[in-house]
Amino acid sequence: MPSTEMIYIVDDDASVVNALSSLLRANGKQVQIFTSGQAFLDFKRQDSCACLILDLRMPGLNGLQVQESIGAQTTIPVIFITGRGDVPSTVTAMKGGAMDFLTKPIDEAVLLACIERALEQDRKLRLAALERNSLLARYGSLTPREQQVLPLLTRGLLNKQAAWELGITEYTVQIHRGHIMRKMGADSFATLIKLASKLNLESFRAS
Repeated sequence: MPSTEMIYIVDDDASVVNALSSLLRANGKQVQIFTSGQAFLDFKRQDSCACLILDLRMPGLNGLQVQESIGAQTTIPVIFITGRGDVPSTVTAMKGGAMDFLTKPIDEAVLLACIERALEQDRKLRLAALERNSLLARYGSLTPREQQVLPLLTRGLLNKQAAWELGITEYTVQIHRGHIMRKMGADSFATLIKLASKLNLESFRAS
């Protein structure tokens, strides 16, 4: 997990950008500023926990279009800001996964609280993704036969029952079971069942 944090501000209003960046830097935050949605989309972001403060109405790409563009690429939390309330846009933004929707002039305490929630969400999502990737890598290290044995064991079949289904000996299943436990990093059979449930092995077999 990266230890750095970054707050991205995308707004074409220089006075708003200056006020927000000054507030955030005074509160110990690193800030990167963009005056258009396209400039943010074109920027290669560093690997850091982050959140995006995004103006709703801007020349060129508006905030909702930027949100839609980044939605398929990243889980960065988005806090929308706007000069006036707009219920349809608020609904669209929230359906797109926005953390919050704040109206200018923005309450500083509310904004800072929103940012902390956004950063915490980003940390949790990043950690979950790392754990998922690690689990998939461990599953991928299993041989094809071990991948066949694993769901049989986690369904509760005894070694001899799994052996009968696969047409192999019970001793061979025992050997596979030991290899599976080691490769999956499971210190107990209960742990192995939990890991297998996270993998959703039914979907693997369906594909």
